[in-house]
Amino acid sequence: MDKQKLIEELKRDEGVRFKPYHCSADKLTIGAGRNLDDVGITEVESDFLLANDIDNCVEELTRTFNWFDELSNVRQRVMINMCFNLGLSRLLNFKNFLGAVESKDYVKAGVLELIEKEPITIMRAVGLILISFVLKTGDLKK
Repeated sequence: MDKQKLIEELKRDEGVRFKPYHCSADKLTIGAGRNLDDVGITEVESDFLLANDIDNCVEELTRTFNWFDELSNVRQRVMINMCFNLGLSRLLNFKNFLGAVESKDYVKAGVLELIEKEPITIMRAVGLILISFVLKTGDLKK
């Protein structure tokens, strides 16, 4: 079987959409007819999408902050996590936090700087405490 030819034919017949939509059978669909309601995605597909999202965050952070590459691996992961969850546009609202990270004042970049702009839930507070701890210590194990 010529799989590449079949892919071309299915794309032609189904069309390709990069955002979810409801097909003629009213199923949530994406791509070249992927039925998300009944089929969903596999763990491998989820990991592939996540890896692409991480790469996009790294690219955005590197382009936006000339000091990003100088951060330790753990602190880079904190910034990537925040960019992933907030999006770059919302992350940019944390001016005091970003200024503190840029100046390597990781104590100042703790929870109080993070919570000044965003509503707090219990789960978010726990996450912010972890972020604060990691920024201050540069380590996840201490």
